[in-house]
Amino acid sequence: MSAPTHMWREIREIPDAAADLLRDGDKALAAAGTALAARDPRVLATVARGSSDHAASFLKYATELTAGVPVASLGPSIASIYGARLKLAGAAAIAISQSGKSPDIVAMAEMARAAGALTIGITNTAGAPIGRHCDHEVDILAGTERSVAATKTFVNSALAGLAMLAHWTGSDRLAGALRALPPELEKAVGCDWSPLVAALQQSESLYILGRGPGMAIAQEAALKFKETSGVHAEAYSAAEVMHGPMALVKPGFPILALVVRDQSEPSMLAAIESLAARGATVFATSDKAGREAALPVAATGHALTDPLALIASFYGFVESFARARGLDPDRPPNLRKVTETL
Repeated sequence: MSAPTHMWREIREIPDAAADLLRDGDKALAAAGTALAARDPRVLATVARGSSDHAASFLKYATELTAGVPVASLGPSIASIYGARLKLAGAAAIAISQSGKSPDIVAMAEMARAAGALTIGITNTAGAPIGRHCDHEVDILAGTERSVAATKTFVNSALAGLAMLAHWTGSDRLAGALRALPPELEKAVGCDWSPLVAALQQSESLYILGRGPGMAIAQEAALKFKETSGVHAEAYSAAEVMHGPMALVKPGFPILALVVRDQSEPSMLAAIESLAARGATVFATSDKAGREAALPVAATGHALTDPLALIASFYGFVESFARARGLDPDRPPNLRKVTETL
């Protein structure tokens, strides 16, 4: 192997970054969670783009399942381009941005606060503009991330959301699972998904399936395939793929099923068994899979932390996959680390 990539190093920093956030960021996380409990919002809005938006989607499922509060994703251009003012009195809004300075995210956070929402900015850059325009700033404490592809910042953004949710709802079980998570992330980073490398080496397209919180993880995995490996990956719900997308499934078509150990698992297994019967080459993160190739996973003991272990394992795979294709995952073509949009 050549010199380790920045991405490789940062993936292996995920467990320590998670531990740092849970230890050193707890005061800010508790303050934000307590504020959410006091506001008791009828709706929670999220504002983000890219990997940060996938973390927001993950938080949507986690919030709706745990707090029972509906979550809506706001288009940042509503404020930055169109100058619209939404009716957000009594609501809460969470803006997620690694750099904390993209003008459209900042503009939406500023508008949400002015419109009466309790606002929380999640960022990896303390003191960034997003924090100055929110009621609460949460530094995810992931440290410098040099690779263009977000890895540890995605995990810590999602983890910050879960920690706030635990404080908001007073869930001792979720809080306990978070405290126990860093060692499980260490195991997850070490999971060997190398059989996927050979299976996908000649592929230019694949589906990635998920449901519930796992759907957000599938979206993040699909983005990483595109960013680092030049492969066109599409994320679908295991229910949605059975409709129009099924038309593209021919013998040998590759499918990665990110199966979470929750109530969605039986439906995921039924869907991938049906796809395998049509000749698809299916890899699944479940030891209950039939003819499908089972990928090893780190079980964290909680349905909301298991998806974070899955994405940690995936990151290790996709970095190796990019290099196997002769690509540098640190320097994807046409991309840069910080993208500021309006």
